[in-house]
Amino acid sequence: MEGAQRHWSSRLPFYYGWVVIGIAFATMAVAVTARTAFSLLLPPLIAEFGWDRGLVAGAFSFGFLISAVSSPIFGRVMDRHGPRIVIGSGVCLMSSGLILASTIEKPWQLYATLGVLVSAGANLTTYTAHSQFLPNWFVRRRGLAISIAFSGAGVGAIVLLPWLQTIIGRDGWRTSCWVMGLLVLLVAGPLNLLVRRGPEDIGLLADGASRRAEATRSGVRSNVVDPAWAAVDWTLARAMRTGRFWWIALAYFCALFAWYCIQVHQTQYLIEIGFKPLVAAWSLGIISVVAIPGQIGLGALSDRVGREWVWTAACCGFAVCYAALIALEHAPSNPLLYLMVGSQGFFGYAATSVMGPIVVEIFEGPHFGSIFGAITVALVGGGAAGPWTAGAVHDATGSYRLAFLLAIACCAVSAAAIWIAAPREVRLVPGRVSSRGAAQESGV
Repeated sequence: MEGAQRHWSSRLPFYYGWVVIGIAFATMAVAVTARTAFSLLLPPLIAEFGWDRGLVAGAFSFGFLISAVSSPIFGRVMDRHGPRIVIGSGVCLMSSGLILASTIEKPWQLYATLGVLVSAGANLTTYTAHSQFLPNWFVRRRGLAISIAFSGAGVGAIVLLPWLQTIIGRDGWRTSCWVMGLLVLLVAGPLNLLVRRGPEDIGLLADGASRRAEATRSGVRSNVVDPAWAAVDWTLARAMRTGRFWWIALAYFCALFAWYCIQVHQTQYLIEIGFKPLVAAWSLGIISVVAIPGQIGLGALSDRVGREWVWTAACCGFAVCYAALIALEHAPSNPLLYLMVGSQGFFGYAATSVMGPIVVEIFEGPHFGSIFGAITVALVGGGAAGPWTAGAVHDATGSYRLAFLLAIACCAVSAAAIWIAAPREVRLVPGRVSSRGAAQESGV
């Protein structure tokens, strides 16, 4: 069967890695939207049951915490069995959680369905899972390829979120959960049967290179800056004994705190300060649409200037977003809304395009999935802490302002931590390799 698969992929007029990117694009479109839809469900859940905002948002955070605990396990599964098992499990969890959510009557049911099942399923089908194997398919255009895959989230958001908001307004939030659950099951499930962990699984090489070309290229120029570091067989235990591992973990925790702090509460916040529900829903969708050129453009740029610069741009984007949100509380206006949407989407969401490359360029090797899975504990932990903290702060003070200021501080810490981790000091991105080669050839 492997020979048939290899023969089938070899008949394509293009590299099979782009098929994998296309499948990831479609999966992200439905799976990320299914998770993001929690923001649309927040107002009707609060209105119907009268629960505290912190209690409802806590379901999202609780699900993220459960995901964090399981992430190292699924990282090892990714290393041993590949993405089909991991993503397939996520599809089953997410679709069942959404469908069962239509029966919610009590808080524990909210936590079990939209919390544990949907969040855990999203962790296995979206950014963190894809970041563990997509980097294997590309080297020269790694940032560009991953950013194209992740831009599917933007397409899904603009197409699906307003549609889901319409269903919520017309047929109720329970019907929208059914619709989204079936969409995840019927789209993401079958497509991911075609995914493989890396090009070697079907007899190919990264970037679609021939073996002769690869031998010639590797003999001419290397992207390795620190040969001693790159020569280490990086297991999870070895990685955890390095400072770089913990700086990345801190950076990812802080970034995801800022990301999900607003993503969960944004719809409710905008409605609360005077915007109409449909405008709030469209804003959430437009952020993901604006993210498409940002992810692709900045992802491609990271292949030329380095991952640290793009990560810093993403952190600055979220910081500006929160500054605009604080200003909106005092003076609601369309220009500030546009600034919030643009900075969050175009710059902030670009972090996803370098999340996998940063780790793989430091800890490249056969245990990369396990290492990234462990870092995901911090990443998902930040995603859990953000929404809960914002909800708790609002319940205690009647305002999100302190939570938003904390998120701005997290953005600064995250950017600094990636510069300290310094992937550029282990492996250069292709653009830097070319620049170094040109300098050497000119005798500089």
